[in-house]
Amino acid sequence: MFAVLKTGGKQYKVASGDVLRVEKLAADAGEKIQFNEILMIGETVGAPLVAGAAVQAEVIDQIKGPKTIHFVRRRRKHSSKRTKGHRQQLTLVRITEILTAGADKTGVKAAVGAATKVEAPVVAEAPKKKPAAKKAAAKAEE
Repeated sequence: MFAVLKTGGKQYKVASGDVLRVEKLAADAGEKIQFNEILMIGETVGAPLVAGAAVQAEVIDQIKGPKTIHFVRRRRKHSSKRTKGHRQQLTLVRITEILTAGADKTGVKAAVGAATKVEAPVVAEAPKKKPAAKKAAAKAEE
């Protein structure tokens, strides 16, 4: 049986035992995680997701992808050059189990991206005003 899951803005077709390189997840090596955004399991297509389905995986390691080099050279009179390199942070996972139902009752940690932060909304306080009565009393004394 296979499943199509969505993580890190990409979709992956997986089966039990597969090893994937996905965008960095907030999990340590050896942890068990669960992908809850399942688009398809076998012949069952979700609208947009398959209800109650999940894919469980084990984190093997946090790795870096291959280095990509971006080279810019401007032509004509300005002989300027610039080189920039980048290595993407990745997580190596092994798919252990595909669940067709009962995903919310497993108690396994959900797979969350490392860049995702949950913060409380900031509420700005209004500036405090002095009561008008004190101003009037102060003028009367003068």
